[in-house]
Amino acid sequence: MRLVSVPRNSPVDVAQVCRDPRWGRCYESYSEDPKVVQSMTTLISGLQGDVPAGSEGRPYVGGSKKVAACAKHYVGDGGTFMGINENNTVIDAHGLMTIHMPAYYNSIIRGVSTVMTSYSSWNGKKMHANHFLVTDFLKNKLKFRGFVISDWQGIDRITSPPGVNYSYSVEAGVGAGIDMIMVPYAYTEFIDDLTYQVKNNIIPMSRIDDAVYRILRVKFTMGLFESPYADPSLVGELGKQVSSQLHIFFCSHFICQDP
Repeated sequence: MRLVSVPRNSPVDVAQVCRDPRWGRCYESYSEDPKVVQSMTTLISGLQGDVPAGSEGRPYVGGSKKVAACAKHYVGDGGTFMGINENNTVIDAHGLMTIHMPAYYNSIIRGVSTVMTSYSSWNGKKMHANHFLVTDFLKNKLKFRGFVISDWQGIDRITSPPGVNYSYSVEAGVGAGIDMIMVPYAYTEFIDDLTYQVKNNIIPMSRIDDAVYRILRVKFTMGLFESPYADPSLVGELGKQVSSQLHIFFCSHFICQDP
């Protein structure tokens, strides 16, 4: 990934717990058992490197051959009603904390750099607008020090239909504690709305400062300011026998397409 100038790993779903096999994205989950999913957070150490003693809980990327990991989708996307994708996870706080949250505890201890919010809702509250779970719990209680990123057009889907009140979606998403917003298309509208809301104290500057601080912390940890481009010395890693063997292994165990 570093060779092709991709210093952050987003596609690996570290923390999902699929509780209903009707959910079309169960293949993204390691297990319906929270303990199994917790154990698989060791993947973070493989991507980022082992956190130095005494630095547990801080974002960590150990060198130019490592990449920043992402724990997602926060939280409960594998427990939606009838397994309907992006739907509502109906569960009490105890169930949420004992089934869907444990892998995030472990991810933070292992120094995960980013957490992605879920399209889904918890008891009717959209996760992209859930200040309690994103800011009060994840950031303040669990002491997550990396940055929170939205899903693809995630803030658009705070409303139904998506984007029907984009200004509100910007306020709700950024106000909930999301630090980086994935805006694939309407980026000028997003910039204009966010700028207006900050200038008019709808979104406090302290919220922007927090987001910038977290994003810069991860970027400095990754060494992006010292080495912002792809590392050509890694070109020899492409096509290595070990890579081919790993590809064969994954193809023989999972559904796999040709590269």
